[in-house]
Amino acid sequence: MKDIAPQSATSPSSVDKELQQLNIVSKHIEVLLHASESPLTANTLKKHLSLSTKTLNQALELLQQRLDTGVLSLHETASGYRLQIADSYSALIQSVFPQRQERLSQALLETLSVIAYKQPVTRSDIEHVRGVTLSSNILRQLFDKGWIEENGYKDTLGRPALLHTTAQFLDAFGLSHLDELPPMPDIDAIKSMS
Repeated sequence: MKDIAPQSATSPSSVDKELQQLNIVSKHIEVLLHASESPLTANTLKKHLSLSTKTLNQALELLQQRLDTGVLSLHETASGYRLQIADSYSALIQSVFPQRQERLSQALLETLSVIAYKQPVTRSDIEHVRGVTLSSNILRQLFDKGWIEENGYKDTLGRPALLHTTAQFLDAFGLSHLDELPPMPDIDAIKSMS
């Protein structure tokens, strides 16, 4: 009779079971992301699915691999994970649904840029950088969108509010951290080209 070696802890059958379980977990994550109106944090997913950090990361990796063959992608933002249509389809969406394009004024974008790159800033800081008086309407639009917030006060005369961007700003622009903002152009180099 032939000796049979005992199965190791990572025998093919246990590896298959782990992969099957991981596949089920990745599908559960996908379901929750589809059903959620907002991004879900890693902590939320771990809590509701009773997962370890390692298992969550493996399941997210497996989900991304599965999504790579379709039209959706897994995207991590400041608020958590969400599913979104792959960037390669944006031209198609814009051609069929042109009303979805939101037009942001040049003044609003300049104001938002100053806040994002120079935060925390005051209203007068923004006016100094832009060289024009800041319209209250622009700030109101940014507050209404949830893209900026007041967080603290500058220790100077009048104690003006300090403006910061929010997680909603990062989500709206598909960023998970401010470090992902494109680098600021060298203004002096641009001026010398003119």
